[in-house]
Formats: sequence, structure tokens, C-alpha cells
Amino acid sequence: MKILLVHKCFYYKGGAEVFFFEVARVLKEHGHQVAFFSVNDGQNIQSEWSRYFVNAPDFKSSNPLIKIKALTQIPYNIPTKRKFEKLLDDFKPDLVHCFNIMTQISPSVMVAARQRNIPVLISHNDYKHICPNYKLYNRGHICDLCKDGHYYHCAMTRCAHNSLSFSAASTIESYVHKWLKVYEKNVTIHLFACDYMAKETELFWKRRIKSGKVMNPFNVPPLPKENKDRKFGLYFGRLIDEKGVDVLLKALTVAKDLPFVIVGNGPEEEALKNIAKEHNLRNVRFVGPKWGKELDEYLYNAKYVVCPSTWQENFPYVILQAFAACKPVIGSRRGGIPEMVTEDRGLVYEAEDYHELASLMKQLDGDAQKCKNLGLTARKWVEDNFNDDVFYKSLIDNYNAALAIVNAQD
Repeated sequence: MKILLVHKCFYYKGGAEVFFFEVARVLKEHGHQVAFFSVNDGQNIQSEWSRYFVNAPDFKSSNPLIKIKALTQIPYNIPTKRKFEKLLDDFKPDLVHCFNIMTQISPSVMVAARQRNIPVLISHNDYKHICPNYKLYNRGHICDLCKDGHYYHCAMTRCAHNSLSFSAASTIESYVHKWLKVYEKNVTIHLFACDYMAKETELFWKRRIKSGKVMNPFNVPPLPKENKDRKFGLYFGRLIDEKGVDVLLKALTVAKDLPFVIVGNGPEEEALKNIAKEHNLRNVRFVGPKWGKELDEYLYNAKYVVCPSTWQENFPYVILQAFAACKPVIGSRRGGIPEMVTEDRGLVYEAEDYHELASLMKQLDGDAQKCKNLGLTARKWVEDNFNDDVFYKSLIDNYNAALAIVNAQD
């Protein structure tokens, strides 16, 4: 099969890019021809397909004319569509699989594919298709003001990057997509990693959609041979508002005796350190960002991992990492987290209820056998459900379904 993958980043930036490149790897290993369409960037991985890549609209330009032109291209980029059409004609894909294409690429590429009767699947790793600011989250709180297509709230509250111009552009973008019915007319199958996002999509759009489930691929590493001394609770990830680390610190004011390590950095780092200092949390250590073997050292020495997100997080990669290391997870009841952290793999609490979180941390800290049992079950789940064979089957089943839908329409 000839498959064209479309994503706005062609370098490793975050979890979305890991997913994008893993899809390509697995497809190639199973003998499929894969082509790419993306945005030019100095950090890009070299590719024979880069001659088709486009320049992103320069909406951050200091030149007002360039900025205005860029903002008009965000909702529907015609020059990008023309270049994509050239790739479609040259490569002649059996189907197009889109990932994050908004803003820098635009849905014009989906229109181009459907005009040639090529099936289009899109993987949703965030909420951009129903929320102008991607997150369903604004200034520390869950937000669904744009439900039923009331996107003007984005501009009124400046919820996109706290910027009036960017929020206005995001509002217009969402309205244009609604009026053109870019998803309704041009997406054959919507792909989700968790059931929560699929259900929220149907609630926001007030219609049923054709959807499939493709969970993130994950390479489960072998466990270290030596037994690690489990010493502390662990958080690892970005230190940003929606990750709920402030709630975690509040819980640690209730459970002051528990040793805890926070791995990561971000814009909230200093504010979080100040909270820890203000409450005299001497057992809490901020150790900065860690990757690879340095992160493994903390992960394998931890008793448990906390995922305290306050936004409706889709499918946190950190939970898979924790499970693969035989660590139970205490997760907030938000987004797709409860689908991953079931009672046999960890514990869940009401997001922002730091007293309940403190109680669960005390429970695991004082019960080594329970930690071990939960961790072993969690690792088995990851081994069984996130290997390449399972991932490829979910991909190819959805690809074949999309082809069948389009063929039936002929």
C-alpha cells in the first residue's frame, strides 16, 4: 500500500512527533511505501520528500503585511494545497493519514485528497478540532465555552497564548472550518488513542462520526537485573499549568513526611519551587529535566509515579513509561487517564482534590507489596497492548476500513 503521512513537524519535538515517526517506521517494516508532507524547518530530519515541503505562514513577523497575509492562510492555505496536489499526483497514494496539520499546514490538504477520491484518516492527539486553543483548558480551569460552535469565546477570553491577535486568528480559523465542514466532508475516519476524546468530539459536534482507535506504540525496554531500592514518589514531565504539579505540592503539604522527586522544567518551575519553599517541603526535590538513562535512574528507584493533570489529557506517554518500569501510577480522573490507570494498575482521584491525592500517596508509600503487584500488572498490560504487532493491526484495520468506505461510495 502507498501511504502519505502529513504532519507539521518533521523533527522530534514531543509526543506527537514520536507517534508520527513510529507510524512511519512500523508501516515501512511491514513493506508499505511511505511518503511525507510537512513544513520546512532547520531542525528537520533529512528526507527525499522534503522538496514537497512548504514554508509555514509567518504569523509572528514584525512586518504587518506579512503577518496579515499569514493570518489569512491559517484557516485554509491555498498555496499549500497546490504543493500538496503536486505530491498527490506524483506519489499517487492509496490513502492519506494526517496528524497535526492545523495552523502551519491547514485542512486544505484533506480537501485536495478527497477531490481525488483518496481516503483521509486523521489522528487527533489534542482537541484542536473542537477547541481553538487545543486544550479545553483556560487559565487553570477546564473550559467548554466553545461547545456547539461558539468559538467567539476564544477571542473574548484571549485563551490562545493569552494573545488577542492569536486568539482572534484561532477563532476565525475554527469558524472557517465549521462553515466549510472540513471534517464532515473530508475525513473518512477519525483516529483516537482514548475513548474520552472520541466521545467529547461527538458531544461538541452533536453528531456521530466514523472513528477508530489507535493507541500509541511503545517499545517496552527490559527491566534492569538488579533490584532497585524504592525510595520515593515521582513526577516527571513539563512544569506547566495544566499538568497539575501545584496540586501535587498541595498534597505533599498534607503528607509532608513522604519523600518525593520532581523531574522536569518549564515556565512554572520557579513558582512551584516557591510553593515548596513556602510550605517547608524539605522532602521534595526538584532535579531538573532528565532523559534516557538519567531518567531511568529516577524511574527505577521510585515507589510510584503521580500523573496529576488538571486538563483533559489524552493519552499520557509518561504513564506508559511508568508502567513499563513496573511502577503503579496515581492519576487524576481527567481525559484518557482513567482508561489507562485502572484499579489493577494504579489508583485514581478526583482532579484537584489534593487531600484524596495525599491519602493515595500515603497508601502506596506504606504498602510495598501493593506497589509491586500493581506494577507487575501494569507492565504486563503494556507488553500485551503496545507492541508493534498490535499497533500495526490497529493501523491496517482502520486503513482497510477507510478504503472500503470510499470504494463503496464510488
